[in-house]
Amino acid sequence: MEVKSQKEELKYKTVFNDDGSIKFVKKEDEKRGKKSKSSGGQFEMRVRKDLEEKGWIVNKWSNNIDFETNKIIPAKRKFNPFSKVMTIGTGFPDFIAFQLIGENKYKIIGVEVKINGILSKEEKEKCKWYLNNKSFSEILVAKKIKEKNKLRVEYTPIKEIIKRMR
Repeated sequence: MEVKSQKEELKYKTVFNDDGSIKFVKKEDEKRGKKSKSSGGQFEMRVRKDLEEKGWIVNKWSNNIDFETNKIIPAKRKFNPFSKVMTIGTGFPDFIAFQLIGENKYKIIGVEVKINGILSKEEKEKCKWYLNNKSFSEILVAKKIKEKNKLRVEYTPIKEIIKRMR
């Protein structure tokens, strides 16, 4: 049996998963996760502001898809036992946006915010479902682009991403 030094033991932190099981997390990974969550939230706000400047009415989408029942359902809220806070914004996609295109006619799109612009396989399937069931006329993926000293938001239609799928 190997005995760990006190310095090695301080590298890990004990946390509890949603199901109550114990998990050991490296403290450096925890710091990286906090930074990623923070920068992701800031980028979401930048995307929202950008869409509003372009004339869209933007709201947080708080629904998700249940593939078993083939329906749109309210997204499950997540509880953080340490901060005693319920997280509401866990729907897919992140935003729903409306824009008036004619008299009493609106264009309705979904916007998923990803700093790197990469969707998981499950997220791509959800996008296909939304488009096939005509929930949205279009779904855009917002990606962060760095140009010299500026940050820019680039929108990629999900149809382009789906075409690249195998």
